[in-house]
Amino acid sequence: MLKETIYSLKAPYRDELRISGYRFGQGEKAACIIGSIRGNEVQQLYVCSQLIKALKELEAHGSIVSGKEILVIPSVNHYSMNIGKRFWAVDNTDINRMFPGYDKGETTQRIAAGVFEEAKEYSYGIQFASFYMPGDFVPHVRMMETGYQSASLANLFGLPYVVIRKPRPIDTTTLNYNWQLWETNAFSVYTKETDDIDEISAKQAVSAVLRFLTRMGVIRYNSHSGYIANVILEDELTSVHSDEAGIFHRFKGPGEEVHRGDVIAEVLDPYEGDVISQIIAPTEGIIFFSHKKPLITQRDIVCKIIRRLHE
Repeated sequence: MLKETIYSLKAPYRDELRISGYRFGQGEKAACIIGSIRGNEVQQLYVCSQLIKALKELEAHGSIVSGKEILVIPSVNHYSMNIGKRFWAVDNTDINRMFPGYDKGETTQRIAAGVFEEAKEYSYGIQFASFYMPGDFVPHVRMMETGYQSASLANLFGLPYVVIRKPRPIDTTTLNYNWQLWETNAFSVYTKETDDIDEISAKQAVSAVLRFLTRMGVIRYNSHSGYIANVILEDELTSVHSDEAGIFHRFKGPGEEVHRGDVIAEVLDPYEGDVISQIIAPTEGIIFFSHKKPLITQRDIVCKIIRRLHE
């Protein structure tokens, strides 16, 4: 393993930002894996740390295939993580909306450019990502429909679901989208948590990446074969909204089955404690995403449901 600083940025009031990369093996640039780009992505940082630990052991046993190189970048925005902010601490911009970056632009554009300069050379790109809304997911692999995506490759992670989404204009500046434009096979891996650590889904994510790297001939590793993934389009998910604002109390979480008419959650009056709304399942299926924060506002998405085929 070789640890090096792949990008650094001087700061006027504190120590410079140093983005570390961990290289395993030598030769063809096979896979680049990136962890937390946002300051609240604690789970993503943890997953990367566990992956680095596993790769160190594999390299020590000669299990990195000769002529293959893996780069792991566990954290991009630890400035913000240090003070508990999701976005860049100075101007609240999102580094994951700045790719491919601009080395003479604003601070976050420069950071994105420095990271992407290293990451764009690899055949496979894996990002441990987080969603723009607070909540829990069923672990899955997500891809953008750019014309370069490959659902068959995403299946090789062995996670329960592969989600393909049509990019919106704002998505064209994300890491995943630009990786694909630079002819890297790009995948975003989502686990259950973001701000907190969930051991079970973290282990699942590490196993999924090691499984994928094994199947692509980058490492030698014996693992459980995983799931045969269901490929779903994000547009096919049924979104359930809250019709009231208040204290949120959910009864069903990601991965649980629901039937039409089931009570998924309820909203309480924040002052008087009465139930002011019950959130009812409009269809039969499996909860894919669920709101988690203790407060909810009117029209927030409570959950997204994978509908049963007969629905």
